[in-house]
Amino acid sequence: MRHSAEHIEIHPYFDLELLMSMSQETRLGGAVTERLMRLWEQWVSEVHALRVKAGTIEYLAVWLNEKVEEDVDRAWDESPSEAYLHNSLAQVLCMSTVHGILPEIQDAGCAPAPRTTDALRAALAAEGLPYTPSGTLARRYAVVTHYPFKGGCEICNLQHACPKAQGTEEGISFLLPGYECEK
Repeated sequence: MRHSAEHIEIHPYFDLELLMSMSQETRLGGAVTERLMRLWEQWVSEVHALRVKAGTIEYLAVWLNEKVEEDVDRAWDESPSEAYLHNSLAQVLCMSTVHGILPEIQDAGCAPAPRTTDALRAALAAEGLPYTPSGTLARRYAVVTHYPFKGGCEICNLQHACPKAQGTEEGISFLLPGYECEK
């Protein structure tokens, strides 16, 4: 199947607030923050961001190379608490990249997963991000969503099994007053 892919230039920013939320930390000391920032700088070169057109639908695919997964796995052997922070940092790097490309996703609170089509599977496999036989992406830190932004939880293919929504019809996200999307 034919597809097209365009690399997107990225400049993800180190989002300390998102990292603290993701890691459920209330305080990070200066030495820890410096270590995480150095790791961030190493991992930024391991991020891929592609605009992929498969069939008539366009997607954003963002993923971190296997090196990041190996770094996190190695950290588990050395210090589980440090590894937990490394895992959170990798997730934040992935999501900060997505937010930088599609800022609407940050407002929606989630990057809705598109339905996995044969065209999408073939396109992502050709670009180095294949799906596993079980139907998940082959990279641990990866996001695929619609490009451009098309909506939040209401269009997500995982809506009925989403841990965030706990299987209900709507997610548990909320909007602060003044941040409502324009209709």
